[in-house]
Amino acid sequence: MNYDVFMAGFGGQGILLIGNLLSYAAIAEGKNVSYFPAYGVEKRGGAATCTVVISDGEVGSPVIGHPAAALILNQLSMEKYFQRVRSGGFCLVNTSLVEMESVHREDLDLLLMPVNEMAIAAGDARLGNMITIGAYAQRTGAVSLDSLKDALREVLPERNHSFIPINIQAIDAGAAFAKDASLK
Repeated sequence: MNYDVFMAGFGGQGILLIGNLLSYAAIAEGKNVSYFPAYGVEKRGGAATCTVVISDGEVGSPVIGHPAAALILNQLSMEKYFQRVRSGGFCLVNTSLVEMESVHREDLDLLLMPVNEMAIAAGDARLGNMITIGAYAQRTGAVSLDSLKDALREVLPERNHSFIPINIQAIDAGAAFAKDASLK
């Protein structure tokens, strides 16, 4: 079993946080993991990307030229990375920030999600990352939702542990959206 996912957006969207969260969840399940974050010097607003490789065996490299899955959260990331997703792979696209005319590939399992609107409906615009990672886990089975939720204690600073319940709700909302979309 091997899962690799490339996540891309801009600084402030929580890309690196969910990459770290996914990594901790996989480690808790006894899997080998590579976590490779990258971000622009500007921090908020600059480019933010992250690659996570999860495997039962050894992980050879954190660099994936053509990932099996991608989480694309803004237009610039769409333009830059969408065509790199491996044929037959999975791609989650944030329709809140991506122009839909740029989304066209018949060879992918596409999940089109209004992530920003869902985050606001969940109670905080900053929850888009948790909605995204919940949908990814539900759709791919890379890690269990319970492992993701448990890993929140590891990746969030203790001062933010009071926000764990709303993050769990956001993970569940993303998972429910992905599950409902797969039934259609």
